[in-house]
Amino acid sequence: MEATLVVLAAGMASRYGSLKQIDKFGPAGESIIDYSIYDAIEAGFNTVVFVIREEFEAEFKEIFEPRFGNRINIRYAYQNLESFTGNHIIPATRTKPWGTGHAVLCTRNEVSGPFAMINADDFYGKDAFKKAYAFLTKEASDHLWANICYELPNTLSDHGSVSRGICEINTDGNITSVTERTKVFRQGNQIVCEEPEGLLPINEGAKASMNFWCFSESVFDSLSSMFDTFLSQHMNELKSEFYIPSVADEFIKQGTGQIKAVTTSEKWFGVTYKEDKPIVQDCINTLVESNCYPAALWPEKVFQQ
Repeated sequence: MEATLVVLAAGMASRYGSLKQIDKFGPAGESIIDYSIYDAIEAGFNTVVFVIREEFEAEFKEIFEPRFGNRINIRYAYQNLESFTGNHIIPATRTKPWGTGHAVLCTRNEVSGPFAMINADDFYGKDAFKKAYAFLTKEASDHLWANICYELPNTLSDHGSVSRGICEINTDGNITSVTERTKVFRQGNQIVCEEPEGLLPINEGAKASMNFWCFSESVFDSLSSMFDTFLSQHMNELKSEFYIPSVADEFIKQGTGQIKAVTTSEKWFGVTYKEDKPIVQDCINTLVESNCYPAALWPEKVFQQ
């Protein structure tokens, strides 16, 4: 069966200092996107839709299409400030788009059927893509979506605190809520999060959402309706953003359907700051040395074009 992968790559990368989505991390110059697409193809995905800023289109095409354009269908969706805003009048001082929920909504004309959504600058691992493809082709429906959940210890950093969406999962294996916890870190033998009332312990067995979602096409109706409401309420807040987890939360709370927790034991890693780059490179090199990936994902000649 067909399944599409949506890759959110329209971020400004302001904290990183450059366009990190196309930075080089692998031994042959691969980006994190290259590894995600490699794993997606191996898992069975047949189409990828990149959500980008329109001014990056030429650069994206020049870099990625020669690498894997003959292996998977590539489409593009553009996250512009005005996209899908209807009759709302956008404040003149607003310059950035409206967040991850808006980014997915911008793919509405490029996606048909079930699809998964990931961040461009996060490394998710082979098992995550295999499980996402299996869910999309065997279980996904208008009333059942999924999140690829990671074991919290496998998402922590040795170099400081992180923000994580902690999933509450019921006995049926469905997510009942995702609570955003900022400043999560390991203190001694315990995982804790820093809250106004002090340090709160988090269970070692907790599962984290890393923005790897699996949806049916019906999500676009939910996105459209909720985005319209969001703009009515928050459009004049210059830093307001419309996030995917809020759509998932509404899906659960309204009783529209359920979100299955699909757990992977893969180690997640990602890039937020320039200082993260050597850490990610070391992780990838370790995977290459263990024969999880070839030293060059795509034919060497492609990198010389």
